[in-house]
Amino acid sequence: MFVKNTIAAIATGLTDSGIGIIRISGPDAVNVGDRLFRTPSGRSVLKTAESHMMLYGTVVDEEGTVVDEVMAVVMRAPRSFTGEDTVEIQCHGGVLVMRKILQVSLRCGARLAEPGEFTKRAFLNGKIDLARAEAVMDVIQSQNEYALSASVKQLRGKLSEVIKKLREEILYEIAFIEAALDDPEHISLEGYRERLYEKINDLLNRTESLLKTAGKGKIVREGITTVILGKPNVGKSSLLNLLVGEEKAIVTDIPGTTRDVLEEYIDLHGIGFHVIDTAGIRDTEDKVEKIGVMKAGEYAKEADLIIYVTDSSVELDENDRKILSFIEKKHAIVLLNKSDLGTKVSEEEFRNFLRDVLPERKDIPIIRTSFTEEQGLEAFEETVREMFFQGEISGNNEILITNMRHREALQNAFESLCLVKKSIEDGMEEDFYSIDLMGAYTEFGKIIGEEVGDDVVEEIFSKFCMGK
Repeated sequence: MFVKNTIAAIATGLTDSGIGIIRISGPDAVNVGDRLFRTPSGRSVLKTAESHMMLYGTVVDEEGTVVDEVMAVVMRAPRSFTGEDTVEIQCHGGVLVMRKILQVSLRCGARLAEPGEFTKRAFLNGKIDLARAEAVMDVIQSQNEYALSASVKQLRGKLSEVIKKLREEILYEIAFIEAALDDPEHISLEGYRERLYEKINDLLNRTESLLKTAGKGKIVREGITTVILGKPNVGKSSLLNLLVGEEKAIVTDIPGTTRDVLEEYIDLHGIGFHVIDTAGIRDTEDKVEKIGVMKAGEYAKEADLIIYVTDSSVELDENDRKILSFIEKKHAIVLLNKSDLGTKVSEEEFRNFLRDVLPERKDIPIIRTSFTEEQGLEAFEETVREMFFQGEISGNNEILITNMRHREALQNAFESLCLVKKSIEDGMEEDFYSIDLMGAYTEFGKIIGEEVGDDVVEEIFSKFCMGK
């Protein structure tokens, strides 16, 4: 049923733009396209058109009325994204005209595509594996240059290559064990345990290296959850406005102006931030302000990064001690703000204060800033980049695990390999190794789609946008 259908959808954004694309794919795609496309002389030519050659003409409805001037291209199987015959119509990018051409396509024999169905067909037809299919949506949804770079690497098959190599090596060991057990007269297992032990250690190290990137991958994909903490009137809202580039938060000289939580997603020179500005933390009898302080603590527990803003023109007090308690083992940066108003708290003095409150935290960067004069922001940005990415990551060859499904499969594969290692250490017979080796092989296969059920495939592609 699936492969017999010819589908159509608008492949570009459903908004007014310069160009719109209607994509038709399936066994009858060329016939559907031929029914609606005409050359300037009125001929139907798509059936005989050369593959991947752009043609100029018009789209006409069933009554022969011209809908729009367009460019059309036929991509014959298997040389298309889906692996099927595909026709793409490039028209003017108005919402109404795109919808009219789509309606004509449906009346000419296609059906409306489901979300992600073009990419699903590419997967089912063997054009891409599941990891690369998921990377398609990751590229579309990338909100910063690091996320885009990681997604493009996966789209080009970098992760798939590594996973396939791991599976090949595991499959070799499974086949060797089975063959040796079936034919012990010709295939000897002497010394095999020692050799397999070394191989398992190698596989564990490579798997663990991938798993270690998952934390960074989550940050790359979702952005750095950044919570701004500080006492009232130290410049927290001013920092948010500077990072966003517009007046999102109310800034006054009155302490306690921010009582609720303000959230913004920003791209700061390629780094994605989910920035949360919280209420000023202090002892207060105001019920509303108390709730805001409580929320600040809750958000701090979930943060990837805490920016602690303090007014360096006034002395530190017990409220500063309370704020430092929120940091615990979190990534944190201290901004000594209002340096333009004179200094009553130097970097050395704050470091001594920090040592007294959190003696184990000697790694927290301290940066002197003035938000009114926009001083110290470059140092702050560079500190964040070094803290999370050790400098630029967009140009290196590191593979980042950005997908939770991939992370779970890698973790399961790692545990299966650990079981193989333990079996060798415990002196178990060789046929026990195959069970857990096959477990690791299966888990790695889930990443590229070799070992997943239809329900998982449907779940993944249901999250795709229409027309992709």
